[in-house]
Amino acid sequence: MDVNTVATYRGKPVGRRIHVTGNSCSGKSTLANQLAAALDVPLVELDALNWQPGWVGLADTNPGELDRRFADATAGEGWVASGSYMAFSQRVFWPRVETVVWLDLPVHRLLWRVLVRSWKRWRSKELLWGTNYERFWPQLKVWNREDSLIWWIVTQQGRKRQRMRACMEDPEWRHIAFVRLGSNAEIKAFLRAVKGMHP
Repeated sequence: MDVNTVATYRGKPVGRRIHVTGNSCSGKSTLANQLAAALDVPLVELDALNWQPGWVGLADTNPGELDRRFADATAGEGWVASGSYMAFSQRVFWPRVETVVWLDLPVHRLLWRVLVRSWKRWRSKELLWGTNYERFWPQLKVWNREDSLIWWIVTQQGRKRQRMRACMEDPEWRHIAFVRLGSNAEIKAFLRAVKGMHP
């Protein structure tokens, strides 16, 4: 790919340093992987940098190490990061990010996805981020916020929307192009626009 060629969306540059964020099961990893391939840049899976064996997260146990890992992974001139970790992301690589893609899908779609995805991963014993396996039944324990993604999705949707809207209005992030995608159709249109620059 010609590094001087810049993909655009709705007339604005997308750039080559992109953060795809959103609630759980919004499709962050899928879109980020497709964008990284289209732009010919590395994919940075934030979950893979955080999760240790036994579902131990560096965000809780060693935040300094997680900062270092995020910084190392996003040190280059081109990358697509997938995941949230907003406090870490904003501290470490948002000062250099060019576009933040916010996947803001409806809650009912996210809940359906978490059930289907967790069931498939649990049944197939899919290994996640090299160290852990999916747990399906704990997802149904909505009274247990430590284990249930259903609880997380429902309770975090409003908070994430409020935080992202605040970020879009914050002068500190005026260098960032924010792209909010609220449906599968909008996600596909955005991806087509980026791929259109690099057929």
